[in-house]
Amino acid sequence: MLEQLEGSRAVARTVALCRPEVIPAYPISPQTHIVEALSAMVKGGELAPCEFINVESEFAAMSVAIGASATGARCYTATASQGLLYMAEALYNASGLGLPIVMTVANRAIGAPINIWNDHSDSMSQRDSGWIQLYAESNQEALDTHVLAFRLAEELSLPVMVCMDGFVLTHAYERVDMPTQEQVDAFLPSYEPRQVLDPAEPVTIGAMVGPEAFTEVKYLAHVKQTQALELIPELSGELASVLQRAQSGLVREYRCEDAETVVVALGSVLGTIEDAIDRLRERDVRIGALGIKAFRPFPCEAVRAVLARAARVVVIERALAIGVGGIVSQDLRSALPAGGAHLHTVIAGLGGRPITAASLCRLFEDAVAERLEPMTFLDLNRELVERELERTRESRRSGPHAENMLRDVGVVAAGPV
Repeated sequence: MLEQLEGSRAVARTVALCRPEVIPAYPISPQTHIVEALSAMVKGGELAPCEFINVESEFAAMSVAIGASATGARCYTATASQGLLYMAEALYNASGLGLPIVMTVANRAIGAPINIWNDHSDSMSQRDSGWIQLYAESNQEALDTHVLAFRLAEELSLPVMVCMDGFVLTHAYERVDMPTQEQVDAFLPSYEPRQVLDPAEPVTIGAMVGPEAFTEVKYLAHVKQTQALELIPELSGELASVLQRAQSGLVREYRCEDAETVVVALGSVLGTIEDAIDRLRERDVRIGALGIKAFRPFPCEAVRAVLARAARVVVIERALAIGVGGIVSQDLRSALPAGGAHLHTVIAGLGGRPITAASLCRLFEDAVAERLEPMTFLDLNRELVERELERTRESRRSGPHAENMLRDVGVVAAGPV
């Protein structure tokens, strides 16, 4: 049914259709509306049987999720930004134990300085934690991906993050086609765990493993992740049949058939990228876009198949590996054939800075004209940076960078509301 809904509300209602039995959660912007809506459904009896557990921290939320999942309950939670970092130790435990927890990450920048706006630095920081990571371009894709995530997690007995851009998607009202309970039930069977803590049949979960088997355990975790590369397209096709609408699978191409330049990105920025591509196509510029939905495991073969036809690749990165550059770019290099396309990394939209179609058009024109540097910071205020660098040269006690630059741009304070 078509409805005009806030992204968070659409996700909460979709998660409820997946019949979770335990939801431990701690609120943090911009995830809060999701868990608020779910708590209201549990309290009102709309979502039953389900236990909503108010915990004291994000670490506790994931710890409770681990315990609930280990006893055979279908489990869901959500977080963002510093909350995801606070969970970090438990994240590795969840994946290492092979527990099929589903978690929404409402992507938000990591401090310091404090920033509540959107980029991908939180989930990218946990890319090697053993969780499958799926990125949504739109609210429709976000809610469909949650249905997929529960089935995928339980088929592989691995945890899954569904990453959706904070505020840009979570707080945006869009028309979405909500699945029915019958559709979700047709796709997502009752949970049958592969391992259960049961006093009647005692087992040990999370035993100490020494050098004699630790490599093999980690190798098996790697194998299970790579199995998702085949399972995601298969399940996406099945979900498309049930919901009667297309699903992205691992990646999604946009006007790539004859593209000499391919722009690669994750998340909601793809919509703006496609607008810019349409403008350039009107001027006969052969350019397309490749959206990566499954970032972990990384779909190397699917990416290589598209990029093999390109002369140049422009990667729009919503996170920064400080001291190195792009994060997605590093994985793409492994997918590019030797002697293939030239790769350009563009760091953009950090801390919620707008990524406009006009800026992207200029950027892509520079790429096509071979004027683009190997690494670029989109719309960087170089004058502001140089002024702060000069300040550090002039005085040993130059003060904190963030506050200095805020004064330079005429902002007294920029803390969260």
